[in-house]
Amino acid sequence: MPLSGPVVYRMPRGAYFEYAFLDKNKKPFADPDNATRADNPWYGYASAVRLAGSPRPPQYQNKLLGSVERVNLSGRRLLIYEPPEKPQACLLVLDGVAYYRLGKMAHAAEDLWLGGSAVPIKIIFSEPDQREREYRFDSSLEKLILNDIPRALASSSGLGCSAIWGASLGGLAALWISLKYPSVFTAVAAQSPALLAMPGGNDAHSEPEWLLDRYHEASALPEYLTIQVGQLEWLLAPVRRFVATIAERGAVHRYYEYTSGHNWHTWRLGIKAGLLDLFGADKYRRL
Repeated sequence: MPLSGPVVYRMPRGAYFEYAFLDKNKKPFADPDNATRADNPWYGYASAVRLAGSPRPPQYQNKLLGSVERVNLSGRRLLIYEPPEKPQACLLVLDGVAYYRLGKMAHAAEDLWLGGSAVPIKIIFSEPDQREREYRFDSSLEKLILNDIPRALASSSGLGCSAIWGASLGGLAALWISLKYPSVFTAVAAQSPALLAMPGGNDAHSEPEWLLDRYHEASALPEYLTIQVGQLEWLLAPVRRFVATIAERGAVHRYYEYTSGHNWHTWRLGIKAGLLDLFGADKYRRL
């Protein structure tokens, strides 16, 4: 946005908003009049506005009780978290290293288990090789998930993952994989899914909502979906349309909106809620 004077930006109550300026060479820099820096591990130059009542992501100080194994899969990194107790479920996480290090998802899962809210979960954190390609409806992702990872983990507990999780393009990919293979991945969690992206495209801000049409037409949907988005994202309206579509289809789902944007602040806020949706102890008792 070119600035020629004051700008008024209306935000919801309790909002957390990240922003930066660009100089004449298009290089970003922080707001010199705002000492509050964004809680953003990727963009250290970003400034932030935190309104009263803005929620803060949980912090985890305790060391994990479970174990984490690092696996090299033809140059690709996998982190395998095994809970302290025999797992009752397994989750495959796209952009896994970020979810492990920044999102502290293993800590969140362990915290829920210790509190009796969730069952013990095995988590496979998978890192992409070429993210922009793999997460845009690419067959190489299907091969990785359905063939390469199971073969690499054949010596582990043997528990197959029936749930998949991702954010942004990873959320798009998780929704696509679970739609294409609903008998394999019966549950899916998507945070800020990049629904403005299509096969063969290169702009996740303005392309047609291709996946929404696939969900509208599909003969079978995943058994359970949990969808999250920030109210300050360009993806808010597409995500709302997607949720309306799966609701009209009668899909069992949960939906959350947070007063923040397309960033790790939003995704960290929603991790525990998503894990409870997929692996809540009450859900597994009912089963």
